[in-house]
Amino acid sequence: MSFYQRHIFFCLNKRDGKRCCAQFDAEDLQAHAKKRVKALGLAGPGKVRVNKAGCLDRCDEGPVAVVYPEAVWYTFVDKNDIDEIVESHLLRGEPVARLRLE
Repeated sequence: MSFYQRHIFFCLNKRDGKRCCAQFDAEDLQAHAKKRVKALGLAGPGKVRVNKAGCLDRCDEGPVAVVYPEAVWYTFVDKNDIDEIVESHLLRGEPVARLRLE
């Protein structure tokens, strides 16, 4: 078993003059996910890790996050979307179809 059951990486990339995840409050939403994961007791070894990432090369579809080991890509708009990803995918292992990127 790996050290963490799941990782979620949030793109926080900033690009001058081009669409980027940072333009959509990605940093605040990543911080919200981290707080929510901790509040649900999901943080720590053998559980879930919420990470900041540089460019994940999908900024045109952003903001984006990706959950590993499943390699499920998401876009999101607000804290409600983040809560749904955390509670459905990270807690119960059920990806959120409506927020998925293919």
